[in-house]
Amino acid sequence: MSTFDSTPTSPPPTYPPQPARMKAGHWVLLIIGVLLALLGLVLCVIGITAMTVDAAQRDGQYITFESEKIQTTGYAVLSPSVVVIPDELGSPTVPAPGDIANLQVRVTSSVPDQEIFVGIGPASDVATYLQDVPHSELGHESWNHDGTKLFSSPRSAEAPVTQGTSVPTDPTGQTFWTQSASGTGTQEITWDFEPGQWSLVIMNADASRPVWVDVQAGVRSDLAHDVFGSVGIGLFLTGLAAFAVGIVLLLLGAAGLGRSIDPVLAAGTQHNEPPSTVYPVRLTGHLIEPLSRWLWLVKWLLAIPHFIILALLGFALVATTIASGFTILFTARYPRPWFAFSVGVLRWTWRVGFYSYSALGTDRYPPFTLASVDYPADFDVAYPERLSRGLVLVKWWLLAIPHVIIVGILTTGSMGATWVMSTEADTWVQTSSGVPSLLGVLVLITALILLFTANYRAGLFALIMGINRWAYRVSSYVLLLRDDYPPFRLDQGPVEPPFLEPDPSSSKPVTR
Repeated sequence: MSTFDSTPTSPPPTYPPQPARMKAGHWVLLIIGVLLALLGLVLCVIGITAMTVDAAQRDGQYITFESEKIQTTGYAVLSPSVVVIPDELGSPTVPAPGDIANLQVRVTSSVPDQEIFVGIGPASDVATYLQDVPHSELGHESWNHDGTKLFSSPRSAEAPVTQGTSVPTDPTGQTFWTQSASGTGTQEITWDFEPGQWSLVIMNADASRPVWVDVQAGVRSDLAHDVFGSVGIGLFLTGLAAFAVGIVLLLLGAAGLGRSIDPVLAAGTQHNEPPSTVYPVRLTGHLIEPLSRWLWLVKWLLAIPHFIILALLGFALVATTIASGFTILFTARYPRPWFAFSVGVLRWTWRVGFYSYSALGTDRYPPFTLASVDYPADFDVAYPERLSRGLVLVKWWLLAIPHVIIVGILTTGSMGATWVMSTEADTWVQTSSGVPSLLGVLVLITALILLFTANYRAGLFALIMGINRWAYRVSSYVLLLRDDYPPFRLDQGPVEPPFLEPDPSSSKPVTR
């Protein structure tokens, strides 16, 4: 097994000079391709959603939402009132209310054998019926003093109760309900939207308290059913065509940019992979001092143009990687123009990271180019003449898992939400927690030291470079650029360490 030494070595081998500029036509192809592909994806998603909605409403079925457990210590649960405007819906040119939407409500008591009542009636009559009656209104969320949302359990909502001293009369005896149902087990009502202002009420059938129920709502629309099927298919096919054309333009643009920045392709010379004196993925970064005490505070703002371009390039990078993966599977070769483009995107990303919040190693603004240029930070990957057909199927996800976990901890950190039982209120409280990444902590410490001393600690810089180097080695492996498995080493310093191999005649490694 190859080993690595942490002693700095000379810079990577020198390549032929880069072309002066990348052709604007290739950029136009790439940008149009990315935007067209993204538009196609959006249209496909909308089309699939429309077709799914249409399929869910066939044969009179309803689109149902997730069941929710509702608990209240009051006598009733009241929904927000629904207003249906009669002037518009009653006009001859607008479909009848029942054609626009139908509502379905299913209510099940959480208490065995408890009879439940559910009804819909005019909002004014419901308000009169529940006047001075303690009840809960849906849509009113309960919050703690510290800003965390309060729930009775991770999957149920305990609504606040209004003030009141009256006890309601039997709900089943009221005559103003438009639709109602009562009894044990699951009670269901369906209601066609009608002009007016309406409210939904859920109670125990005997008008007792508290009310504990599971509620599931559903909706269907004959108008949407008639429209969504044909519209969904049209949007999906249009999106599919736009996506296909966009991907073709994107790949052509990426290939053109790759040819323009690859010195071998630009010069038309035969490529010979440089000697393996260093690991084939080479990341360098030279600390340029003095550094501004305060500039790091606004570098995120100054780098916004780069972030926008890198977002487009990142989408293109995924597309070229997938296309290259299929090519490797059949030819065992990574198309060199796409290879140069992929390396260029990683190079651009590293320069922006070195300038901003991956290293803060220089105040010199990054150039807008994929090519290697005179800049304190650089990235390169030696082009492989052949790649394994079999590894392309597993290395980017299965074999890379150990490295991805480690790099994720080093560079990303973690965020999550947890549920904690509150002993004071006997309820569950949702809280958020997070663990910052090691790289983020180190860069923050560096920024604070810069702010007060204008100095960058050499030890911190070496460690930050080592973390970034590990991350970019793993990225190159996941992006199929090399078959060389990344070492489990935190190789620190501004340049790559020398590559060592064991000497067959000695137990000590020697430099090759």
